[in-house]
Formats: sequence, C-alpha cells, structure tokens
Amino acid sequence: MISSMRIIIVGAGFTGIQLAKRLLMDGGNKVTVIDNNIENVDSLKSLIEDREVDGSVIAPADGNDLQTLEEAGISKADALVAVTENDEVNMITCSLVDSIYPQVLKIARVRNYAYYMNTNKTVACHAETFTKNHRPLYGIDYMINPDVEAAKAIVNAVEHGVSDVMPLGDGSYELTTIKINEKSQVDGIALKDIRKITDTQMIVVFVEKGDDSFLPDGNTILKAGDSIGVLSHRDNLDEIRRLCGEEESKIKKTVLVGIGRIGTLIGEMLLENNSKQKKLPMLAKILGKKKSTKKKFQRFLIVDSNKEMCDAAVKKFPDAEVFQEDITDENFISEEGLAKFDLCICATHNHELNLVVSSYFEALGLKNTVALIANSAFTPIAEKMGVDVAVPIRDTVVDSIMSHLHGENVKEVHTVSTGGFEIIDCDIPSKSLVIGKQLKEIAKPGKFLMLLIQKSGSSGYDIMNGNTSLNVGDHVVLIQESGSKEILELISGKD
Repeated sequence: MISSMRIIIVGAGFTGIQLAKRLLMDGGNKVTVIDNNIENVDSLKSLIEDREVDGSVIAPADGNDLQTLEEAGISKADALVAVTENDEVNMITCSLVDSIYPQVLKIARVRNYAYYMNTNKTVACHAETFTKNHRPLYGIDYMINPDVEAAKAIVNAVEHGVSDVMPLGDGSYELTTIKINEKSQVDGIALKDIRKITDTQMIVVFVEKGDDSFLPDGNTILKAGDSIGVLSHRDNLDEIRRLCGEEESKIKKTVLVGIGRIGTLIGEMLLENNSKQKKLPMLAKILGKKKSTKKKFQRFLIVDSNKEMCDAAVKKFPDAEVFQEDITDENFISEEGLAKFDLCICATHNHELNLVVSSYFEALGLKNTVALIANSAFTPIAEKMGVDVAVPIRDTVVDSIMSHLHGENVKEVHTVSTGGFEIIDCDIPSKSLVIGKQLKEIAKPGKFLMLLIQKSGSSGYDIMNGNTSLNVGDHVVLIQESGSKEILELISGKD
C-alpha cells in the first residue's frame, strides 16, 4: 500500500509541481519531472537539493518525446502522469507509452468532455468502462477532469447548507466544517464532555484555531471562533450545526456568477429537476448524477459578461434568469436586489474576482457565498474575507491523482484543512499488523484518527470507537497529518 513508486510527471505547472512535492515528501518515491520550460522547475530543484529527496528534473524537454521518456526511465516506471496545459499532448503522451510499456499506469488531465464518451466515471475512464478484453481507451488508465471535480464540490456544499462537506464511506456519513458561534452549547466545552449535552453520534476530526490546525483529543476545549471538522451521519448534521450555534439557512434565491464550463456544470446539477428540462443533461450523465427531488428555486440568476455564453445559457436553462452584465456594477446589484439573495456562487475563470465579489456580497448582507479559487493557499484569505466556502480547483486534481498512486489497498485520498491533513480510504490486507487489534490498542491521539469502518462482508459503515476490532478485508476511513506514514505502515504490514 505504501511501497515506493517510480513516477514520471510530464508538465511542471502548478499541478505537476504540487503533485511532485507531495510524492517526494511522502518519502520513498522516485519522481522525475519533465517540462519544456526550465524556469517552471526551479522550486522543485530547490526542494530536491534542500531535502535530499529522490527526485530529478529534465528540462527543457518535451514529455511526449520517446527519447526523453526513455532518459527519464519509463521502462522501469510504475506510473506516468501527464498534466500539461494541453489535453491532446497529455493523451498522446499516455498513448505513446501505452504502445510500448502497457504495464505502466497512465494518468492524464483531460478537460474536454468529448473525450470521456459515455463513461459514468467522473474522474476516470478506466479500462473496465471500455471492455475487459482491451487496453484502456486512448491508452489512459485514468482521465482527470478538474472542472467536473470543482463543480461537484461546489454543488455538494450548496446541497448541504453552504458548508464545506465531504461525503465519506458510502456517502451516508459526511465530514463538514462548522464554525462555533458565541454562546453555542459547545463553546467552552471539552470534547470528552460533549456526550453530556447530546446523544448524537459524531467525531470531531480536526480543530482550526486561527492559523493553527490539529487533530484533537478528549481534553481539547472548543471555543467560539474555532472551526471544527465534524464527522457524523448526514441525518445528524442539522442537529450538530444547531449545537454549534449555526442558524438553518434555506436557499430559495441564488445568483450564479460565471457560466463557463464549470458554471454550466453547476447550473445543470442545481437545475436538473426543473420541469422544462426533460432529459438529464449530458454533463450530468458524465457525473453519474441522478435526478434530484429538491424543490425549485424561487429565483435563479445567471450573470456573465460574455454575450455568447449568455445566449447559450438562455437556451440551456429556461428556468433561470440570464443577464449579460458586469457583476461589479452597483446599479445592477441594486436593481435586481442581489444583496437580499440567499446564495451567491462565483465560478468564473478569474479566481481573484470570485474572492472579491463573494466578499463584497457578504459585506452587503447576502447570507451565503461560495467561491472557486485557484488552490488551497488562498483558503485562509477567503476565510478572512468572509467567504463561506472556497473550492480550490487545482487541489482537487492533485487529490484525485494521489488516490491512484497510493497503491492497490488505498482507494481514495483527500486533503482537508488547507492541505494539512489527509482523509484516506483503505483496505486491511492479510499481512496487516493491526489484524485482531482493537482501536484503543493502536490509537495515537494527535497523530491519526480512525473514523469509519466497513466490516468485511458488510454493506454499511459505522463510526469507530476504542473497542472496534480490525480484521482482514475490513475497509477503514482515517485522517492523518499529510505525508505521515505511521498508521499506513501498520495497516500495510510494513515492519
């Protein structure tokens, strides 16, 4: 599960560099980055030299050149990740490698929805979606689409009361970030005493106090102003929000700013149940999205400054009001009464504009804001500007790729709390060192927390406690500090 890998990354943009850094800091991995611009890899070179990790850079060079790939060691590589800015270059690079080294795992970032055909996989077009008797479509094992992942995260936040929500397990449990308000029932209480005020089953997974974030223990005292990551059954989240002093918010009037590719996805998912849309939209099919039973919005406004995009939106979304306007125009904001709306979603390609507009609407008194941002480095800024939920598009890509590079027993990896912690889904193999042990025997507060377990042969998940026993074939969900190895080494059976 955590055995070292030889990985070649083609493309040293933000995603390529962040991916390389995470793989190198995990330790044990050998990473080679190829890019045609030597300036792009300066920060990675510094990391390799300062930390003495097993990494190398080939630049300037073209990653879709076989000779360059041979020089990088493709014949001995475990995985190739193509994340240049060009879809076709990424796909051609993977296809080239597949024709000669089919055993190498190939992952490509591909934004063009047309290349996904009719697959129901959101982030992956795997060989099984083609046929088990052929190579993967285009020779690519996993196709990653950042637009789809970002749109899903935004819609998920909206559907859960405009909060940062991550479904876990089979989706019946959710990890949500909640801010503790003054005079709430949990203000000033130690975690070990929460059972005295509620019978609701939950785990406080992480705590954010100002710029500090950590995994708590029973003695951790919660204070007003803290943000906490809470895991509970989705049916309990409204009760937990009330405990933290949050008011229930009903979303009836929404303005969506930006109707490009991500905005279109968001619109399709939020408006899919409207009566005039008789068929499930194509992009929702890519998502594997089912029809919703939610009530209609009283008003749903779409605002964009691009005429062509607005004209297309008028045809695609008959139940929405579409305006070709500058969202920063105070006269427009006043005329449409946007300050009194329940929700503003800023999903333009201009991430700085998303932050500014969201912050401005918060200042005007609009109840809830969601902003698409470039990466998690902007999350603290977004919080200080009053943005309720910030979705970092680039981090969703890195998380998705990391899920496929952790090994056969790790199913998914997601970062939370501005990247400080990782949520990991994994299976317990036969050689695991935790087999037959109870959770209290391996627990290390502050280092990791075991959250959910699906017992072998069971169809459902349960929250773990100190008496939960671990056995072969169990599936567990845990949180750890990013880059930590301790619990994964125990689970994998590494001495």
